[in-house]
Amino acid sequence: KASTSLKCNISHMENIKAIGKRCSILLKDNVFSLVILPTDDKRKTWLLFLWLLAWTVGGVIVLVNYFTLKDLQQSVKLFMIIWLGFWAYFEFKIFRVFMWKQFGKEKLWIKNGTIYYQHSVNNKGKIKEFDLNLISDLDFISLDNRNFADVFAQSFWVKGGERIKFTSQGKEVKFGMQLSDEDAKKILVELKRYVLAKR
Repeated sequence: KASTSLKCNISHMENIKAIGKRCSILLKDNVFSLVILPTDDKRKTWLLFLWLLAWTVGGVIVLVNYFTLKDLQQSVKLFMIIWLGFWAYFEFKIFRVFMWKQFGKEKLWIKNGTIYYQHSVNNKGKIKEFDLNLISDLDFISLDNRNFADVFAQSFWVKGGERIKFTSQGKEVKFGMQLSDEDAKKILVELKRYVLAKR
């Protein structure tokens, strides 16, 4: 029994392929599954948390003062409202990135002729579906290191910077956030091989 169990475990492990430190592909029961973890840097994650904490405290202080201070000039009230709007926007952005770095992962799986894609945070997130027979232009997204937008999208402090794309019913779909060229191309090879086999 122990020997049989060992053989089963080995067989299962053979279906898993690690790509870099952040990606894994599982082929099991005729299902292609891809998981991509976010970039991981403990020092930068700690700095991101401190940034979020300081930003939150600063905004709360201004918000409390807005409701407690009396006899404020109209121009001061207007300025505080504008500032709080600015604060709330970036509070959401920073919190979103922090939660993604801590608990997020990209999931893509192909089952029964359908591609499923999800931004999963704590195993929650909207799942998008695409008909496998209707996708085209599955390709690598190249970067220009002289382009500020490309460089910024690959930085630790943002959520984005996808490196793989395909077209479904005229709409471009991107995934593979902040992957290296090497990892993105390896994933693309495996994905194309599976898709072609299913057509």
